Amino acid sequence: IQSIAARAGKLPVRVASKSVRCTYILRHILESNDIFQGIMCFTGKEAIALAELGFDDLLLGYPIVNEEDIRNICKATKSGKRIILMVDCERHLQIIDKIAASENVVQPICIDVDMSSDFPGIHFGVYRSPIVTVATFKKLADALHQYSNIQTLGLMGYEAQIAGLGDMSPYNGIKNTAIKWMKKKSLKELSQRRKECYEYLLSKGIPVTLVNGGGTGSIESTKQESYITEVTVGSGFYSPTLFDYYEQFRHLPAAGFAVEIIRKPKPGMYTAMGGGYVASGSTGPEKQPHPFLPKGVQLTANEGTGEVQTPFTNTGSVNLDIGDVVLFRHSKAGELCERFNHLHLIRKGLITDIVPTYRGQGFCFL
Repeated sequence: IQSIAARAGKLPVRVASKSVRCTYILRHILESNDIFQGIMCFTGKEAIALAELGFDDLLLGYPIVNEEDIRNICKATKSGKRIILMVDCERHLQIIDKIAASENVVQPICIDVDMSSDFPGIHFGVYRSPIVTVATFKKLADALHQYSNIQTLGLMGYEAQIAGLGDMSPYNGIKNTAIKWMKKKSLKELSQRRKECYEYLLSKGIPVTLVNGGGTGSIESTKQESYITEVTVGSGFYSPTLFDYYEQFRHLPAAGFAVEIIRKPKPGMYTAMGGGYVASGSTGPEKQPHPFLPKGVQLTANEGTGEVQTPFTNTGSVNLDIGDVVLFRHSKAGELCERFNHLHLIRKGLITDIVPTYRGQGFCFL
């Protein structure tokens, strides 16, 4: 938390709940420093649940089209909560405006602009919004005046290829050089696109109060854009293994999980219960959990981390036996919380508290 605040400087940081998935930790972050302001949610039901638990200033990171969820959010807006819906096409505007009108409320929205870049044979980024050009953005912005029950606060542009892609990964080899080059080229392009979209909203007389960008891996570049009002950070708070491989920063590992040794198939070989918590996205060795402590634990190539058992060898100096535990780190951040009901909070080597994850609170948002 302290490292992320220092990296952000004076730029407000919105906390991405998908990478935290624990209401205690969300509150802890928000109360730790005034720089942390608001939450980026990942579903409508999550936004409603967080609002009911007392959280406010909730930005949906993705569009939602479930009418019941939108209606509940409009009702929450009417009651005084600040919940901002994300849109990227006119169909989203039509759905929201109709429901907001029936609830007699003006619902705030934010427009999601795609920040990917295309190079010959390579789509550098993720497939998110269909607003891939300034012209496409202008077309949607020109339609906003038709919807009287919608208030446009601004725009979001998430540069996933900068914020979420390491450029020093041991799994990429020579590709790291290409990634660094494409990042540099892409940054110039996306910054111009985001600026032109922002300026067009101003030219339409829309008082822009929200321009959201970035992520854990792009704080330094995102905050260079003077019109950015906030950067979103989530994964950095737990610092999973995918965020070990960035040239500009390195955070201390802050979250992991323990598995218990239940047998010894042969001398030097151990088997732990569970552990197969492979991260989402494209498959590869970088998406597996990684042994963390004690040092010297190595997975087997044939089995990796398994659904009910994880075999490994130990070449380290710490002797292990049945009943001992081995600590692993997950590849991504919030996904780990979907596997466990509680987080054990450790400070200076001691467990100071045990708090529920979303799962431990009975939540299943996605």
